[in-house]
Amino acid sequence: MPTVTVSPGGTATTTLTVRNGGDIVEAYTLEVVGDCAAWSTVEPARVSLYPGTSETVTLTFAPPRSHEVRAGETPLAVRVLPAEHPESVVVPEGTVTVEPFHELRTELEPRRRRGWLGARFRTAVQNKGNTPVDVAFTGRQAGEELRLGFTPGQKRLEPGESAEIRLKVRAAKLIWFGEPVTWPFEVEAAEAVAAAGTASESAVGAPAGATAGTAAGTAAGTAGAEAGGTKPVRPEPAPSDLLRPEPVPGEFLQLPVLPKWLLIVLAALLALLLAWFALVRPAVKSTAKQAATEAAQEETARGGQQQGSPTPGGPDSPGGNQGQGTGPDAPGTPGGNGGSGTGPGAGTGPGGTGAGGTEQSSATIDVETNAGIEGVGTYKVPAGKVFGITDIVVANFQGDEGVLTISFGERKITTIALETFRNQDYHWVTPIQVPENATVTAAVTCAKPGTPATGTQASGCHQVINVSGVLSDLAR
Repeated sequence: MPTVTVSPGGTATTTLTVRNGGDIVEAYTLEVVGDCAAWSTVEPARVSLYPGTSETVTLTFAPPRSHEVRAGETPLAVRVLPAEHPESVVVPEGTVTVEPFHELRTELEPRRRRGWLGARFRTAVQNKGNTPVDVAFTGRQAGEELRLGFTPGQKRLEPGESAEIRLKVRAAKLIWFGEPVTWPFEVEAAEAVAAAGTASESAVGAPAGATAGTAAGTAAGTAGAEAGGTKPVRPEPAPSDLLRPEPVPGEFLQLPVLPKWLLIVLAALLALLLAWFALVRPAVKSTAKQAATEAAQEETARGGQQQGSPTPGGPDSPGGNQGQGTGPDAPGTPGGNGGSGTGPGAGTGPGGTGAGGTEQSSATIDVETNAGIEGVGTYKVPAGKVFGITDIVVANFQGDEGVLTISFGERKITTIALETFRNQDYHWVTPIQVPENATVTAAVTCAKPGTPATGTQASGCHQVINVSGVLSDLAR
């Protein structure tokens, strides 16, 4: 059979003559076999012939416009099966040439994005044609405000293959103030090489026949097949064959770096500053100056009255036997020294020392030990003194794990797990009395050193215990 050329989406025909060369009436069934059978038909598909007669059938080829039908030559075979003598089947062969067509489908995801200076998009392209193509990607924008870059810039696609290309859109400059600006652009995926031209038509008149003989000694005849010329019917060229693919539109919404509401806030703050320096600050300074003048006048008047009155604590005063604190270390000032008097009592202040042998005191116990070892730190109460403990502060600044036990003399005060705290404090309204020569003991059993603020795990456990209270003379 002659070669038949057909365009995808169109039709082409050729003829085949079936001849009964036998001596009996025979019915023949015709069927197209091979890769082109799915889109080929025979009309009529069954013929009955008297001996010595023939009939022409028409073969029609209508390949779909799909990437599944590859361009190029496809083998063609028609099976002619006699009903009376099936063993005499003949299969004339030929070739169908499918012309190439080119079609690209392009999508942009998302179609619109926003940003200060740039944004990223995805360009999806699929080769819907029936031949491999090299696809080149280009972008256009009316102006020079945007730069468009594709990665990769070119891609080879087989029929039916899809690819996703990254697109980076970048503005030429920032927008510092004002309204957002929309920049439209277009993306186009086109073939790097122009589509091939259509194949030339051909008509072959040479017959190709097949003869099927019967078995020896039978009365069967022969069947012959002759192919006639092709008559291709071409479809109208698709837009993708004649024109470049339609560009895909996209938008980049460029946002200002400083939004509009920020300008309003800055203007309001500036107005408040101007109002402060122009109106409020002078009024405040005037009021403060007036208050200071009045306070100075009252102090001066009070000083004149005190010069003519007896001094508190003197022999003529009812409180002459009471101590009176003076100066910056007066009673009630933390860390000061209480003043001494001439009577049997002694005036004391927090952290002060009175004539009665009483002082606010504190001691620090520093305990360092390695993992798996118990470390002990002590503070011994001086001879002739009694330590009334009111406060304990424990610092586990490394975050160590283990057990801490605090004892006053023979009395165990508390046992706590180190991993439950970083800083812990205890306070007593009634001081706990520790006698002379007795010890305040802090015993640390280190299970696992912690990690301090430096970020490097410590080599051992380290706890600091501060004990404070009142250190008094022992009554003799």
